[in-house]
Amino acid sequence: MADSPLSDSPYEILGVSADADAAALRLAYRRALRNAHPDTGGDSAAFHAVQRAWELVGTPEARAAFDRGTVGATPSPTREAWAPAAPRRPRDSRPLARSYGHPGGLTRQLYLDRIREWAGRGVTLADPYDPALVRSAPRDIRHILADALAEESTARALSTLGIAYTVWHDVATDAAGPGLPPKLDHLVLGPTGLIAIQSEDWGAPVALKRGELVGEALAGERPFRALAARARAIGRAARVKPTALVIVVPDDHAPEPLELGGSIRGAVVSLVRSSRLASAVREGIPGSAHLGGTEVMEVRSRLQAVVRFA
Repeated sequence: MADSPLSDSPYEILGVSADADAAALRLAYRRALRNAHPDTGGDSAAFHAVQRAWELVGTPEARAAFDRGTVGATPSPTREAWAPAAPRRPRDSRPLARSYGHPGGLTRQLYLDRIREWAGRGVTLADPYDPALVRSAPRDIRHILADALAEESTARALSTLGIAYTVWHDVATDAAGPGLPPKLDHLVLGPTGLIAIQSEDWGAPVALKRGELVGEALAGERPFRALAARARAIGRAARVKPTALVIVVPDDHAPEPLELGGSIRGAVVSLVRSSRLASAVREGIPGSAHLGGTEVMEVRSRLQAVVRFA
């Protein structure tokens, strides 16, 4: 199972509550295995997920380890993956992209505020990233943490673009309008254009349809319209125009490594898998305008004069 706050827990996959007794758990496993088996019309991915879920909670020892946030005698990587990462030295001496702002910072703060509010007034949370706590939180709170992790992952990928690129993270966009998020996740400037990027993890696949994202997990959201509004607000202040609008999602949530969806006000729309993002930016989003060296410097100066961080 994917290491995401939005991934279903073994109990959710088996269709039982976390406090189900051993008999109910075994009955649920048999039922889920029968329903998911490919020979009875089920799905192979769901079948393997049921088997993996049983490995994690099917015996008293494994279940106790899972509920403690450990697997066997070793600490679970889940907590380490969700908590803020410690700074790391670059592995080589290649120049990195110029980066400004704190990727995922505002989203992490929102998660901490919401998880503490949900826990209740006066309750002290020893570890807001404790796996058991995160799993028990409502989906909207887990979604916030998943988004923060997605933003940080995108920032790591963008840092490898090289010195020809400048990246701004968590750019404030108060002028984007009521009801919209108060920031643009990432803004990338380089020879392949000025690209506005939103990092997302909805916990389920999405697809492009007539220039907008669709998917059961979106619940009526129109992500590209919102991204265009935020990018337009920044562009208007700096008197520049974005050349591409990109939403990046986990690899298994997009049908293609890179999919185009037309354009919005001249900016090419694209849904990109996380692993494809850095190469897509270096190569240029197909159909989007490239910028000359002088033009890049001029746009950078204009943006530096107006960019504020959330």
